[in-house]
Amino acid sequence: MSTGYVWHERYAWHDTGAFAANSHAGGYLQPFPNFESPESKARLAGLIEVSGMLDQLLRVPARPATETDILRVHSRAHLERIKAASASGRGDAGDGRSPFGPGGYEIALLSAGGTIAATEAVLTGRAENAYALVRPPGHHAVRDHGMGFCVFANIAVAAEWARANHGIRRVAVVDYDVHHGNGTQDIFEDDTDVLTISIHQERLFPRDTGAMEDHGTAGTALNIPLPAGCGNDAYTEAVRRVVVPALHRFAPELIMVASGFDASAYDPLGRMSVTCAGYRSMTEQLVQAAREICSGRLVMSHEGGYSPVYTPFCGLAVLEALSGHDTGVGDPFDGTWANSPQHPLTPVQDTILGAAEGIAERLQLTVPREPRTN
Repeated sequence: MSTGYVWHERYAWHDTGAFAANSHAGGYLQPFPNFESPESKARLAGLIEVSGMLDQLLRVPARPATETDILRVHSRAHLERIKAASASGRGDAGDGRSPFGPGGYEIALLSAGGTIAATEAVLTGRAENAYALVRPPGHHAVRDHGMGFCVFANIAVAAEWARANHGIRRVAVVDYDVHHGNGTQDIFEDDTDVLTISIHQERLFPRDTGAMEDHGTAGTALNIPLPAGCGNDAYTEAVRRVVVPALHRFAPELIMVASGFDASAYDPLGRMSVTCAGYRSMTEQLVQAAREICSGRLVMSHEGGYSPVYTPFCGLAVLEALSGHDTGVGDPFDGTWANSPQHPLTPVQDTILGAAEGIAERLQLTVPREPRTN
């Protein structure tokens, strides 16, 4: 069975302008390319091609989401605000720190639609699993506005499309981006048929969300905040000890993954030390869980990752794990990071994971549910 792959050159044309770190340039703050630039995504697409991985994947054409698709998740006011700003030549997703240029609305539709296309390929059996390399990202966008570089909530839009068009009821979303997947949790806050799991650096962004004690209104949000400095073992053990058992208990019909590489060792916006090996291991575990739970139906949608140098190799490792094809490229930075003292699980990290295990076991994920009606 093949792995689907979505990429469109238009994603690299999403214009976030000169934006020094998270502040507008001006005065003594010299302009600098936005961290959320095309570089890391376009270079990942390039590595996928030159490594030979592209020949092993099923190309899935991107298509724009419709307004109906967006409005299942977002308010009409948010959609119209983005559309109007895009037509005027420049706007912001909603937090004052997520700029976009002309055509931003159309590209955001294509990003959400690319995730839908990947989901469709999996649900129709064309692919066992799929990776949507889309931009702009989506997991911070809430119902009424975007934030954190995100315009529309790509995974939430695709999940609701699947529920509306393919009779899917239960969906699980696993988010290993370094930032809390607050938008996805917010959108499904009171939905007992969607499990949201977020592994993130504690209190990084947004600072006031993602606490371990936050389970959402419906009790189907599982947050695993990790202290800064975590390496491979903390992440892979979080998946093994907390995420996979929760997925088995919830028994979703579709697993979706917010695939952010900003927990990687060279990322400028996170303070974690995950390497290609860590991302590969997490993906292998999720692939196996999907095969055991929902006939392999696994869809990954690209989120953060702001190191143009390292993100491509982390992404390639994930695609190797999804497809089962080894390109032989390897991690060119492994000599620097393989033996880093950041990787072994520490007693503090072990205690945190133990607490998360206890919380996951207490959540009512297996309660009987009435049949979903659309």
